[in-house]
Amino acid sequence: MNAPLPYDPNRLAHCAGEIIVCTRELAARGWTPATSSNFSTRIDEHHVAITVSGRDKGRLTEADIMVVDLEGQPVATTARSSAETLLHTQLYKRDPGIGCVLHTHSQNQTVASRLYAGNGHLHLEGYELLKAFPGTHTHETELDIPVLPNSQDMHTLAAQVDALLDKGPLWGYLIDGHGLYAWGRDVAEARRHLEAFDFLLSCELELRKLR
Repeated sequence: MNAPLPYDPNRLAHCAGEIIVCTRELAARGWTPATSSNFSTRIDEHHVAITVSGRDKGRLTEADIMVVDLEGQPVATTARSSAETLLHTQLYKRDPGIGCVLHTHSQNQTVASRLYAGNGHLHLEGYELLKAFPGTHTHETELDIPVLPNSQDMHTLAAQVDALLDKGPLWGYLIDGHGLYAWGRDVAEARRHLEAFDFLLSCELELRKLR
């Protein structure tokens, strides 16, 4: 007799469905080239549903979604998640209000990450779309998107993100030559933040061409 699963399989199925729909749409935009990117949602206080490493994000099925604990370890599966899983789970561990983390590699995100890596951040100011982020009710506001140095050491990156979160509210960050991480209370909010960041990055890139 098989031991009972430590999470609700019905909840996993629901999370997998949300990830699949969201990911297919983002893949159609070209934001997940060459099987890149990773996506996750919270199952419960101890478990996260996350995409299996190396899968085509435009063709995911339920078999391409696995479970990890908040230390990033696989649960009841032999599948392997992304090497960047720790960057997801650290957010779930730190903030119980986070329900979804999305990581993509759009051209806007990758180019902006290279251009602004030397500054360590990209400054945004005066955009109406800044109101997409919680607590912002006017275009007369400022927001910095951190740009972290790329590293294959996920513990180092996670520590840098923790230091940023200690300073105040944060809804996303770039990694140099890599892409964007964004999150929210649920899939809808995380996606809103992701799309807002990408649009604002595209505006800044276009403005650079005109200066």
